[in-house]
Amino acid sequence: MTEPIVLAALAAGVLVGALLGAAVLNAFLASRGRNARGLVVAADREAAAIRAEAERDGLATRERQLDAARAEAVTIRDDATREVSRRRVEVERLETRLTEREQALTGREGQLGEREQRNRSDEEALARKHEALRHREAEISTLRSQLEQAASEVQRRLEQVAGLTADAAAREVRQQVEDAARTEAAALAREIKDHAKRDADREARRLIAMAAQRLASEHTAESTVAAVPLPNDEMKGRIIGREGRNIRAFELATGVDVIIDDTPDTVVVSCFDPIRREVARRALEALVVDGRIHPGRIEEVVEKVRSELDGQLTELGERAAYDLGVHGLHPELVKLVGRMRYRTSYGQNLYEHSKEVAWLAGMMAAELHADVALARRGGLLHDVGKVLTHEHEGTHVQLGVEVARRWGETAPVLNAIEAHHNDVPHESTESVLVQTADAISGARPGARREAFESYVKRLVKLEEIAAAMPGVEKTTVIQAGREIRVIVKPDQVDDAAAQTLSETIARRIEQELQYPGQIRVTVIRETRATDVAK
Repeated sequence: MTEPIVLAALAAGVLVGALLGAAVLNAFLASRGRNARGLVVAADREAAAIRAEAERDGLATRERQLDAARAEAVTIRDDATREVSRRRVEVERLETRLTEREQALTGREGQLGEREQRNRSDEEALARKHEALRHREAEISTLRSQLEQAASEVQRRLEQVAGLTADAAAREVRQQVEDAARTEAAALAREIKDHAKRDADREARRLIAMAAQRLASEHTAESTVAAVPLPNDEMKGRIIGREGRNIRAFELATGVDVIIDDTPDTVVVSCFDPIRREVARRALEALVVDGRIHPGRIEEVVEKVRSELDGQLTELGERAAYDLGVHGLHPELVKLVGRMRYRTSYGQNLYEHSKEVAWLAGMMAAELHADVALARRGGLLHDVGKVLTHEHEGTHVQLGVEVARRWGETAPVLNAIEAHHNDVPHESTESVLVQTADAISGARPGARREAFESYVKRLVKLEEIAAAMPGVEKTTVIQAGREIRVIVKPDQVDDAAAQTLSETIARRIEQELQYPGQIRVTVIRETRATDVAK
Protein backbone atom coordinates (compact mmCIF):
# COMPACT_ATOMS: atom_id res chain seq x y z
CA MET A 1 0.00 0.00 0.00
CA THR A 2 2.94 2.34 0.57
CA GLU A 3 4.31 2.10 -2.97
CA PRO A 4 1.13 3.48 -4.72
CA ILE A 5 1.13 6.45 -2.36
CA VAL A 6 4.77 7.16 -3.10
CA LEU A 7 4.16 6.88 -6.81
CA ALA A 8 1.17 9.20 -6.55
CA ALA A 9 3.29 11.71 -4.61
CA LEU A 10 6.00 11.47 -7.25
CA ALA A 11 3.42 12.06 -9.97
CA ALA A 12 2.05 15.06 -8.07
CA GLY A 13 5.59 16.38 -7.63
CA VAL A 14 6.22 15.98 -11.32
CA LEU A 15 2.94 17.78 -12.03
CA VAL A 16 3.78 20.61 -9.66
CA GLY A 17 7.24 20.86 -11.18
CA ALA A 18 5.74 21.00 -14.62
CA LEU A 19 3.32 23.72 -13.57
CA LEU A 20 6.10 25.70 -11.96
CA GLY A 21 8.18 25.24 -15.06
CA ALA A 22 5.25 26.42 -17.18
CA ALA A 23 4.78 29.46 -14.98
CA VAL A 24 8.42 30.31 -15.15
CA LEU A 25 8.38 29.75 -18.86
CA ASN A 26 5.32 31.99 -19.21
CA ALA A 27 7.00 34.72 -17.20
CA PHE A 28 10.10 34.33 -19.28
CA LEU A 29 8.11 34.40 -22.48
CA ALA A 30 6.13 37.38 -21.25
CA SER A 31 9.36 39.14 -20.58
CA ARG A 32 10.47 38.31 -24.03
CA GLY A 33 7.37 39.53 -25.67
CA ARG A 34 4.60 38.33 -27.79
CA ASN A 35 6.83 36.33 -30.06
CA ALA A 36 7.27 33.63 -27.37
CA ARG A 37 3.57 32.99 -26.83
CA GLY A 38 3.59 30.08 -29.24
CA LEU A 39 6.29 28.42 -27.18
CA VAL A 40 4.20 28.88 -24.03
CA VAL A 41 1.27 27.18 -25.63
CA ALA A 42 3.48 24.29 -26.69
CA ALA A 43 4.87 24.06 -23.18
CA ASP A 44 1.36 23.96 -21.78
CA ARG A 45 0.42 21.14 -24.07
CA GLU A 46 3.57 19.26 -23.17
CA ALA A 47 2.93 19.75 -19.45
CA ALA A 48 -0.62 18.50 -19.89
CA ALA A 49 0.69 15.46 -21.74
CA ILE A 50 3.24 14.79 -19.00
CA ARG A 51 0.58 15.18 -16.34
CA ALA A 52 -1.75 12.79 -18.13
CA GLU A 53 1.05 10.22 -18.58
CA ALA A 54 1.99 10.53 -14.92
CA GLU A 55 -1.58 9.91 -13.91
CA ARG A 56 -1.78 6.87 -16.18
CA ASP A 57 1.49 5.46 -14.76
CA GLY A 58 0.32 5.99 -11.19
CA LEU A 59 -2.97 4.25 -11.91
CA ALA A 60 -1.22 1.31 -13.63
CA THR A 61 1.24 0.93 -10.73
CA ARG A 62 -1.58 0.99 -8.26
CA GLU A 63 -3.43 -1.70 -10.18
CA ARG A 64 -0.35 -3.89 -10.22
CA GLN A 65 0.16 -3.51 -6.46
CA LEU A 66 -3.47 -4.34 -5.85
CA ASP A 67 -3.20 -7.50 -8.03
CA ALA A 68 -0.08 -8.62 -6.15
CA ALA A 69 -1.77 -8.04 -2.79
CA ARG A 70 -4.82 -10.01 -3.95
CA ALA A 71 -2.58 -12.92 -5.11
CA GLU A 72 -0.68 -12.94 -1.80
CA ALA A 73 -3.95 -12.94 0.11
CA VAL A 74 -5.16 -15.92 -1.93
CA THR A 75 -1.90 -17.80 -1.25
CA ILE A 76 -2.13 -17.13 2.48
CA ARG A 77 -5.73 -18.26 2.53
CA ASP A 78 -4.84 -21.51 0.68
CA ASP A 79 -1.98 -22.25 3.10
CA ALA A 80 -4.22 -21.63 6.05
CA THR A 81 -6.87 -23.91 4.57
CA ARG A 82 -4.33 -26.73 4.06
CA GLU A 83 -2.92 -26.33 7.59
CA VAL A 84 -6.44 -26.46 9.03
CA SER A 85 -7.14 -29.62 7.03
CA ARG A 86 -3.90 -31.24 8.21
CA ARG A 87 -4.61 -30.37 11.83
CA ARG A 88 -8.15 -31.74 11.46
CA VAL A 89 -6.79 -35.07 10.09
CA GLU A 90 -4.27 -35.30 12.94
CA VAL A 91 -6.94 -34.60 15.51
CA GLU A 92 -9.15 -37.29 13.98
CA ARG A 93 -6.21 -39.79 14.05
CA LEU A 94 -5.52 -38.99 17.71
CA GLU A 95 -9.18 -39.42 18.53
CA THR A 96 -9.15 -42.81 16.79
CA ARG A 97 -6.07 -43.92 18.78
CA LEU A 98 -7.65 -42.77 22.03
CA THR A 99 -10.78 -44.71 21.20
CA GLU A 100 -8.75 -47.88 20.44
CA ARG A 101 -6.78 -47.47 23.65
CA GLU A 102 -9.95 -47.07 25.66
CA GLN A 103 -11.33 -50.24 24.07
CA ALA A 104 -8.06 -52.10 24.84
CA LEU A 105 -8.10 -50.90 28.44
CA THR A 106 -11.70 -51.98 28.74
CA GLY A 107 -10.78 -55.45 27.42
CA ARG A 108 -7.81 -55.69 29.77
CA GLU A 109 -9.96 -54.74 32.72
CA GLY A 110 -12.27 -57.55 31.77
CA GLN A 111 -9.38 -60.01 31.56
CA LEU A 112 -8.04 -58.84 34.90
CA GLY A 113 -11.43 -59.37 36.43
CA GLU A 114 -11.61 -62.89 35.03
CA ARG A 115 -8.05 -63.59 36.25
CA GLU A 116 -8.89 -62.37 39.73
CA GLN A 117 -11.91 -64.62 39.75
CA ARG A 118 -9.82 -67.61 38.63
CA ASN A 119 -7.19 -66.75 41.28
CA ARG A 120 -9.84 -66.76 43.95
CA SER A 121 -11.01 -70.14 42.73
CA ASP A 122 -7.44 -71.46 42.70
CA GLU A 123 -6.83 -70.16 46.21
CA GLU A 124 -9.90 -71.97 47.43
CA ALA A 125 -8.72 -75.16 45.70
CA LEU A 126 -5.23 -74.78 47.22
CA ALA A 127 -6.73 -74.30 50.63
CA ARG A 128 -8.66 -77.52 50.19
CA LYS A 129 -5.48 -79.32 49.02
CA HIS A 130 -3.51 -77.99 52.00
CA GLU A 131 -6.14 -79.30 54.33
CA ALA A 132 -6.03 -82.68 52.62
CA LEU A 133 -2.20 -82.70 52.83
CA ARG A 134 -2.30 -81.97 56.53
CA HIS A 135 -4.58 -84.94 57.05
CA ARG A 136 -2.27 -87.06 54.87
CA GLU A 137 0.80 -85.98 56.85
CA ALA A 138 -0.89 -86.93 60.07
CA GLU A 139 -1.67 -90.37 58.64
CA ILE A 140 1.93 -90.76 57.36
CA SER A 141 3.34 -89.78 60.74
CA THR A 142 1.21 -92.44 62.35
CA LEU A 143 2.32 -95.05 59.79
CA ARG A 144 6.00 -94.03 60.20
CA SER A 145 5.78 -94.54 63.94
CA GLN A 146 4.26 -97.95 63.40
CA LEU A 147 6.96 -98.86 60.84
CA GLU A 148 9.76 -97.73 63.16
CA GLN A 149 8.37 -99.87 65.90
CA ALA A 150 8.09 -102.83 63.51
CA ALA A 151 11.63 -102.25 62.20
CA SER A 152 13.01 -102.10 65.73
CA GLU A 153 11.27 -105.37 66.51
CA VAL A 154 12.60 -106.96 63.30
CA GLN A 155 16.14 -105.71 64.00
CA ARG A 156 16.02 -107.05 67.53
CA ARG A 157 14.90 -110.46 66.29
CA LEU A 158 17.59 -110.45 63.51
CA GLU A 159 20.31 -109.60 66.03
CA GLN A 160 19.13 -112.46 68.19
CA VAL A 161 19.15 -114.88 65.25
CA ALA A 162 22.45 -113.69 63.57
CA GLY A 163 24.41 -112.94 66.70
CA LEU A 164 25.57 -109.57 65.25
CA THR A 165 24.84 -106.06 66.40
CA ALA A 166 23.45 -103.49 63.95
CA ASP A 167 26.77 -101.58 63.85
CA ALA A 168 28.75 -104.72 63.05
CA ALA A 169 26.32 -105.70 60.31
CA ALA A 170 26.42 -102.17 58.89
CA ARG A 171 30.22 -102.23 58.86
CA GLU A 172 30.24 -105.56 57.05
CA VAL A 173 27.73 -104.34 54.49
CA ARG A 174 29.65 -101.10 53.97
CA GLN A 175 32.88 -103.04 53.48
CA GLN A 176 31.24 -105.27 50.88
CA VAL A 177 29.77 -102.26 49.09
CA GLU A 178 33.13 -100.45 49.16
CA ASP A 179 34.95 -103.48 47.75
CA ALA A 180 32.38 -103.88 45.01
CA ALA A 181 32.46 -100.17 44.22
CA ARG A 182 36.25 -100.10 44.19
CA THR A 183 36.42 -103.08 41.84
CA GLU A 184 33.75 -101.58 39.59
CA ALA A 185 35.50 -98.19 39.59
CA ALA A 186 38.86 -99.74 38.72
CA ALA A 187 37.27 -101.71 35.89
CA LEU A 188 35.46 -98.61 34.63
CA ALA A 189 38.62 -96.52 34.87
CA ARG A 190 40.57 -99.18 33.00
CA GLU A 191 37.89 -99.34 30.31
CA ILE A 192 37.82 -95.56 29.92
CA LYS A 193 41.59 -95.36 29.88
CA ASP A 194 41.87 -98.15 27.32
CA HIS A 195 39.27 -96.49 25.10
CA ALA A 196 40.95 -93.09 25.36
CA LYS A 197 44.34 -94.67 24.82
CA ARG A 198 43.16 -96.47 21.68
CA ASP A 199 41.76 -93.25 20.25
CA ALA A 200 44.82 -91.23 21.26
CA ASP A 201 47.23 -93.87 19.97
CA ARG A 202 45.42 -94.06 16.65
CA GLU A 203 45.47 -90.30 16.17
CA ALA A 204 49.06 -90.00 17.41
CA ARG A 205 50.21 -92.75 15.06
CA ARG A 206 48.53 -90.99 12.18
CA LEU A 207 50.16 -87.65 12.99
CA ILE A 208 53.59 -89.14 13.66
CA ALA A 209 53.52 -91.38 10.61
CA MET A 210 52.42 -88.48 8.43
CA ALA A 211 55.14 -86.20 9.78
CA ALA A 212 57.85 -88.87 9.62
CA GLN A 213 56.96 -89.80 6.04
CA ARG A 214 57.09 -86.16 4.99
CA LEU A 215 60.54 -85.79 6.56
CA ALA A 216 62.83 -88.53 5.32
CA SER A 217 66.21 -86.95 5.97
CA GLU A 218 69.46 -88.86 6.39
CA HIS A 219 71.77 -88.45 9.36
CA THR A 220 75.32 -89.52 9.99
CA ALA A 221 76.95 -90.09 13.35
CA GLU A 222 80.11 -88.20 14.15
CA SER A 223 82.98 -89.02 16.50
CA THR A 224 85.55 -86.99 18.36
CA VAL A 225 88.34 -87.51 15.83
CA ALA A 226 88.95 -86.34 12.27
CA ALA A 227 91.38 -87.90 9.80
CA VAL A 228 93.46 -85.65 7.51
CA PRO A 229 94.87 -87.35 4.38
CA LEU A 230 98.50 -86.60 3.44
CA PRO A 231 100.12 -86.80 0.00
CA ASN A 232 102.93 -88.97 1.42
CA ASP A 233 104.51 -90.08 4.70
CA GLU A 234 107.27 -87.47 4.38
CA MET A 235 104.72 -84.81 5.19
CA LYS A 236 104.42 -86.25 8.71
CA GLY A 237 107.97 -85.16 9.44
CA ARG A 238 107.30 -81.63 8.22
CA ILE A 239 104.19 -81.48 10.40
CA ILE A 240 106.22 -82.54 13.43
CA GLY A 241 109.02 -80.10 12.64
CA ARG A 242 112.46 -79.82 14.16
CA GLU A 243 112.30 -81.22 17.70
CA GLY A 244 108.49 -81.15 17.42
CA ARG A 245 108.15 -77.35 17.33
CA ASN A 246 105.62 -77.36 14.47
CA ILE A 247 103.25 -79.87 16.06
CA ARG A 248 103.50 -78.10 19.44
CA ALA A 249 102.71 -74.74 17.82
CA PHE A 250 99.79 -76.30 15.97
CA GLU A 251 98.31 -77.93 19.08
CA LEU A 252 98.77 -74.70 21.05
CA ALA A 253 97.05 -72.59 18.39
CA THR A 254 94.12 -74.95 17.85
CA GLY A 255 93.68 -76.65 21.25
CA VAL A 256 93.56 -80.15 19.77
CA ASP A 257 95.69 -83.29 19.92
CA VAL A 258 97.48 -84.35 16.73
CA ILE A 259 98.00 -88.13 16.57
CA ILE A 260 100.68 -89.33 14.19
CA ASP A 261 101.05 -93.10 14.12
CA ASP A 262 101.89 -95.84 11.66
CA THR A 263 98.74 -95.29 9.60
CA PRO A 264 99.98 -94.57 6.09
CA ASP A 265 99.38 -91.11 4.60
CA THR A 266 97.02 -90.08 7.43
CA VAL A 267 97.14 -87.81 10.47
CA VAL A 268 94.38 -87.88 13.09
CA VAL A 269 93.11 -84.73 14.84
CA SER A 270 91.42 -85.45 18.17
CA CYS A 271 89.37 -83.02 20.31
CA PHE A 272 86.13 -83.18 22.25
CA ASP A 273 85.14 -79.67 21.07
CA PRO A 274 83.87 -80.14 17.48
CA ILE A 275 84.51 -76.49 16.54
CA ARG A 276 88.16 -76.70 17.52
CA ARG A 277 88.46 -80.06 15.77
CA GLU A 278 87.01 -78.62 12.55
CA VAL A 279 89.30 -75.56 12.69
CA ALA A 280 92.31 -77.84 13.21
CA ARG A 281 91.30 -80.15 10.37
CA ARG A 282 90.84 -77.34 7.89
CA ALA A 283 94.01 -75.56 8.99
CA LEU A 284 96.08 -78.76 8.69
CA GLU A 285 94.67 -79.44 5.22
CA ALA A 286 95.54 -75.88 4.16
CA LEU A 287 99.08 -76.19 5.53
CA VAL A 288 99.60 -79.50 3.74
CA VAL A 289 98.45 -77.99 0.44
CA ASP A 290 100.58 -74.86 0.95
CA GLY A 291 103.69 -76.80 1.99
CA ARG A 292 105.00 -73.99 4.21
CA ILE A 293 104.76 -75.34 7.74
CA HIS A 294 106.34 -73.32 10.53
CA PRO A 295 105.01 -71.70 13.74
CA GLY A 296 104.38 -68.27 12.20
CA ARG A 297 102.55 -69.73 9.20
CA ILE A 298 100.58 -72.08 11.46
CA GLU A 299 99.21 -69.18 13.55
CA GLU A 300 98.32 -67.23 10.41
CA VAL A 301 96.46 -70.14 8.77
CA VAL A 302 94.64 -71.11 11.98
CA GLU A 303 93.39 -67.55 12.48
CA LYS A 304 92.25 -67.35 8.85
CA VAL A 305 90.42 -70.68 9.05
CA ARG A 306 88.77 -69.69 12.33
CA SER A 307 87.49 -66.46 10.75
CA GLU A 308 86.17 -68.31 7.69
CA LEU A 309 84.44 -70.89 9.89
CA ASP A 310 82.70 -68.16 11.89
CA GLY A 311 81.26 -66.79 8.67
CA GLN A 312 80.16 -70.25 7.58
CA LEU A 313 78.47 -70.87 10.93
CA THR A 314 76.42 -67.73 10.43
CA GLU A 315 75.51 -68.88 6.92
CA LEU A 316 74.44 -72.29 8.26
CA GLY A 317 72.22 -70.65 10.89
CA GLU A 318 70.66 -68.32 8.32
CA ARG A 319 70.05 -71.23 5.94
CA ALA A 320 68.30 -73.28 8.64
CA ALA A 321 66.13 -70.30 9.67
CA TYR A 322 65.27 -69.56 6.04
CA ASP A 323 64.40 -73.18 5.22
CA LEU A 324 62.12 -73.40 8.26
CA GLY A 325 60.55 -69.97 7.80
CA VAL A 326 61.80 -68.77 11.19
CA HIS A 327 62.23 -65.01 10.94
CA GLY A 328 63.56 -62.34 13.29
CA LEU A 329 66.25 -64.38 15.05
CA HIS A 330 68.97 -62.35 16.72
CA PRO A 331 72.34 -62.63 14.90
CA GLU A 332 73.89 -64.28 17.96
CA LEU A 333 71.16 -66.93 18.01
CA VAL A 334 71.67 -67.46 14.28
CA LYS A 335 75.37 -68.09 14.91
CA LEU A 336 74.58 -70.52 17.74
CA VAL A 337 72.23 -72.42 15.42
CA GLY A 338 75.10 -72.68 12.92
CA ARG A 339 77.42 -73.99 15.65
CA MET A 340 75.02 -76.90 16.12
CA ARG A 341 76.42 -78.30 12.88
CA TYR A 342 79.58 -79.29 14.78
CA ARG A 343 77.87 -80.58 17.94
CA THR A 344 76.49 -84.08 18.51
CA SER A 345 74.14 -85.60 21.08
CA TYR A 346 74.39 -89.38 21.58
CA GLY A 347 76.16 -89.43 18.23
CA GLN A 348 73.30 -87.55 16.50
CA ASN A 349 74.18 -84.31 14.71
CA LEU A 350 72.53 -81.50 16.67
CA TYR A 351 72.04 -79.21 13.64
CA GLU A 352 70.11 -81.84 11.68
CA HIS A 353 68.30 -82.99 14.84
CA SER A 354 67.06 -79.45 15.59
CA LYS A 355 65.90 -78.98 12.01
CA GLU A 356 64.13 -82.32 12.12
CA VAL A 357 62.41 -81.45 15.40
CA ALA A 358 61.31 -78.10 13.95
CA TRP A 359 59.88 -79.75 10.83
CA LEU A 360 58.07 -82.46 12.80
CA ALA A 361 56.64 -79.98 15.34
CA GLY A 362 55.48 -77.69 12.54
CA MET A 363 53.80 -80.52 10.64
CA MET A 364 51.94 -81.74 13.74
CA ALA A 365 50.97 -78.16 14.62
CA ALA A 366 49.50 -77.72 11.13
CA GLU A 367 47.44 -80.90 11.54
CA LEU A 368 46.18 -79.71 14.94
CA HIS A 369 45.54 -76.14 13.70
CA ALA A 370 48.08 -74.75 16.18
CA ASP A 371 50.73 -72.04 15.64
CA VAL A 372 53.08 -73.55 13.06
CA ALA A 373 55.61 -70.70 13.24
CA LEU A 374 55.86 -70.96 17.04
CA ALA A 375 56.26 -74.76 16.90
CA ARG A 376 59.08 -74.50 14.34
CA ARG A 377 60.83 -71.72 16.26
CA GLY A 378 60.69 -73.70 19.52
CA GLY A 379 61.87 -76.85 17.75
CA LEU A 380 64.85 -75.09 16.16
CA LEU A 381 65.98 -73.51 19.45
CA HIS A 382 65.06 -76.26 21.94
CA ASP A 383 68.65 -77.62 22.17
CA VAL A 384 70.52 -74.35 21.50
CA GLY A 385 72.05 -74.54 24.98
CA LYS A 386 74.04 -77.68 24.08
CA VAL A 387 76.53 -75.64 22.05
CA LEU A 388 77.37 -73.70 25.25
CA THR A 389 77.84 -76.58 27.68
CA HIS A 390 81.59 -76.77 26.87
CA GLU A 391 82.09 -73.14 27.90
CA HIS A 392 79.57 -72.45 30.69
CA GLU A 393 78.22 -74.14 33.81
CA GLY A 394 74.67 -75.46 33.85
CA THR A 395 72.43 -77.82 31.93
CA HIS A 396 71.72 -77.26 28.26
CA VAL A 397 68.10 -76.38 29.15
CA GLN A 398 69.17 -73.65 31.58
CA LEU A 399 71.75 -72.27 29.17
CA GLY A 400 69.29 -72.37 26.27
CA VAL A 401 66.61 -70.48 28.21
CA GLU A 402 69.16 -67.92 29.42
CA VAL A 403 70.60 -67.16 25.98
CA ALA A 404 67.16 -67.12 24.31
CA ARG A 405 65.82 -64.69 26.91
CA ARG A 406 68.93 -62.51 26.53
CA TRP A 407 68.41 -62.22 22.77
CA GLY A 408 64.73 -61.30 22.92
CA GLU A 409 62.76 -64.54 22.45
CA THR A 410 59.13 -64.55 23.63
CA ALA A 411 57.71 -66.42 26.62
CA PRO A 412 56.11 -69.27 24.55
CA VAL A 413 59.48 -70.02 22.91
CA LEU A 414 61.23 -69.97 26.30
CA ASN A 415 58.63 -72.38 27.68
CA ALA A 416 59.14 -74.74 24.72
CA ILE A 417 62.89 -74.77 25.44
CA GLU A 418 62.51 -75.17 29.20
CA ALA A 419 59.71 -77.75 29.17
CA HIS A 420 60.99 -80.17 26.54
CA HIS A 421 62.56 -82.29 29.33
CA ASN A 422 59.64 -81.66 31.76
CA ASP A 423 61.70 -79.26 33.91
CA VAL A 424 58.64 -76.95 34.03
CA PRO A 425 54.97 -77.48 33.10
CA HIS A 426 53.93 -76.98 29.49
CA GLU A 427 52.06 -73.73 28.86
CA SER A 428 50.99 -74.25 25.24
CA THR A 429 50.15 -76.92 22.71
CA GLU A 430 53.22 -75.97 20.68
CA SER A 431 55.49 -76.69 23.67
CA VAL A 432 54.07 -80.23 23.93
CA LEU A 433 54.56 -80.71 20.19
CA VAL A 434 58.22 -79.67 20.47
CA GLN A 435 58.77 -82.27 23.20
CA THR A 436 56.97 -84.91 21.13
CA ALA A 437 59.00 -84.10 18.02
CA ASP A 438 62.22 -84.23 20.08
CA ALA A 439 61.29 -87.69 21.35
CA ILE A 440 60.45 -88.88 17.82
CA SER A 441 63.72 -87.59 16.40
CA GLY A 442 65.79 -89.08 19.22
CA ALA A 443 63.96 -92.41 19.34
CA ARG A 444 64.17 -93.02 15.61
CA PRO A 445 66.17 -96.24 14.97
CA GLY A 446 69.81 -95.43 14.34
CA ALA A 447 69.46 -91.80 15.35
CA ARG A 448 71.56 -91.96 18.51
CA ARG A 449 74.33 -93.95 20.10
CA GLU A 450 74.86 -94.47 23.79
CA ALA A 451 77.85 -95.45 25.88
CA PHE A 452 77.80 -99.10 26.96
CA GLU A 453 78.31 -98.26 30.64
CA SER A 454 75.38 -95.83 30.83
CA TYR A 455 73.24 -98.29 28.88
CA VAL A 456 73.93 -101.10 31.35
CA LYS A 457 73.35 -98.79 34.32
CA ARG A 458 69.96 -97.79 32.92
CA LEU A 459 68.91 -101.44 32.48
CA VAL A 460 69.93 -102.27 36.05
CA LYS A 461 68.11 -99.23 37.40
CA LEU A 462 64.95 -100.19 35.50
CA GLU A 463 64.94 -103.61 37.13
CA GLU A 464 65.60 -102.11 40.56
CA ILE A 465 62.70 -99.67 40.28
CA ALA A 466 60.25 -102.41 39.23
CA ALA A 467 61.51 -104.99 41.77
CA ALA A 468 61.07 -102.54 44.65
CA MET A 469 57.29 -102.47 44.18
CA PRO A 470 55.16 -104.67 46.49
CA GLY A 471 53.79 -107.84 44.95
CA VAL A 472 56.41 -108.03 42.17
CA GLU A 473 57.79 -111.51 41.56
CA LYS A 474 60.11 -111.05 38.57
CA THR A 475 61.24 -108.29 36.15
CA THR A 476 62.69 -108.51 32.65
CA VAL A 477 64.03 -105.67 30.45
CA ILE A 478 63.63 -106.30 26.71
CA GLN A 479 63.92 -104.45 23.37
CA ALA A 480 67.23 -102.81 24.28
CA GLY A 481 65.80 -101.14 27.35
CA ARG A 482 62.67 -99.76 25.66
CA GLU A 483 60.28 -102.11 27.49
CA ILE A 484 60.20 -103.68 30.93
CA ARG A 485 57.92 -106.59 31.78
CA VAL A 486 56.89 -107.06 35.39
CA ILE A 487 55.43 -110.38 36.59
CA VAL A 488 53.38 -109.98 39.79
CA LYS A 489 52.12 -112.44 42.38
CA PRO A 490 48.43 -113.10 41.59
CA ASP A 491 47.43 -113.62 45.21
CA GLN A 492 48.77 -110.15 46.17
CA VAL A 493 47.97 -108.04 43.09
CA ASP A 494 44.56 -108.20 41.41
CA ASP A 495 43.65 -106.94 37.93
CA ALA A 496 42.77 -103.43 39.10
CA ALA A 497 45.97 -103.11 41.13
CA ALA A 498 48.03 -104.30 38.14
CA GLN A 499 46.93 -101.26 36.16
CA THR A 500 47.81 -98.95 39.05
CA LEU A 501 51.19 -100.68 39.45
CA SER A 502 52.14 -100.09 35.80
CA GLU A 503 51.33 -96.38 36.15
CA THR A 504 53.34 -96.11 39.38
CA ILE A 505 56.42 -97.76 37.84
CA ALA A 506 56.19 -95.54 34.74
CA ARG A 507 56.05 -92.38 36.86
CA ARG A 508 59.09 -93.45 38.93
CA ILE A 509 61.06 -94.18 35.75
CA GLU A 510 60.24 -90.70 34.45
CA GLN A 511 61.41 -89.11 37.71
CA GLU A 512 64.58 -91.13 38.32
CA LEU A 513 66.02 -91.94 34.88
CA GLN A 514 67.18 -90.07 31.80
CA TYR A 515 66.70 -91.94 28.53
CA PRO A 516 66.05 -91.29 24.85
CA GLY A 517 62.58 -92.04 23.48
CA GLN A 518 60.03 -93.96 25.54
CA ILE A 519 59.97 -96.99 27.86
CA ARG A 520 56.92 -99.26 27.94
CA VAL A 521 55.91 -100.83 31.27
CA THR A 522 53.95 -104.11 30.99
CA VAL A 523 52.56 -105.76 34.14
CA ILE A 524 51.70 -109.47 33.76
CA ARG A 525 49.42 -111.26 36.23
CA GLU A 526 49.02 -114.98 35.75
CA THR A 527 47.11 -117.51 37.88
CA ARG A 528 48.13 -121.20 37.62
CA ALA A 529 46.34 -124.17 39.09
CA THR A 530 48.45 -127.34 39.50
CA ASP A 531 47.56 -130.78 40.78
CA VAL A 532 49.14 -134.24 40.67
CA ALA A 533 47.39 -137.38 39.55
CA LYS A 534 48.29 -140.41 41.69
